[in-house]
Amino acid sequence: MSIYHVLRVFKMAVSPTSIGRFFAFIVAAVFLAGCSSTMTRVQTWDGDAAEGGTALLEAPGDIRVAKVNGRNMGNFLMDDLALNYDLLPGENQVVFSYKTIWAKAGVVRNGESKVHVVQTEPHAVTFTAQAGETYRFDFDKPDSRQEAEALREDFSGAIVNEAGEEVARFEPWDGESVVAASPARTPVSGDASATADAVDGNTLEQLKALWHKASEEEKRTFLRWAFE
Repeated sequence: MSIYHVLRVFKMAVSPTSIGRFFAFIVAAVFLAGCSSTMTRVQTWDGDAAEGGTALLEAPGDIRVAKVNGRNMGNFLMDDLALNYDLLPGENQVVFSYKTIWAKAGVVRNGESKVHVVQTEPHAVTFTAQAGETYRFDFDKPDSRQEAEALREDFSGAIVNEAGEEVARFEPWDGESVVAASPARTPVSGDASATADAVDGNTLEQLKALWHKASEEEKRTFLRWAFE
């Protein structure tokens, strides 16, 4: 089970009420048991991987990957979740945006958002992935909201390999995919039936056990979402 499956189910479980959100939080914790080893990995195709292995693309929490090879990667419940994307070897196109959230200074009126959301227009990067190689996004991160706002007009960076060598530059996305999506590259879909299974059994005891298994980062992420 991948994080893609898990968060798609969480999204279906959430209601606008605080009770619904708390319920969804419990569901999320229950899912940690079966997913602890793959919580940050997203498979970008359906079926088995190539015999020669796969490549890995590390995306920090402020990079929102929308498409890989023309296929939607889905909307995840937690905005600042860092994810790793498994890629098949060969040419891959990744469409993404840069998004950050900044707390508002001063008094916030009732019903007003407590944060400023800064997001760039979609960008794309196309590169040839090598099996066994790990790639990551490399760009200058802003130290203030003003600097983040400036990125809306000029967001630049590159994909680099493990040695820190640049393999491809970011470009504004023109809305078209340049890498054809073959049947082997179909994204994994969510399973709505998993929602009911997740809450079977003694939920409280499962929650206690799973909380101890979760990493510190996973705990912070869930708490930030549940009580924001």
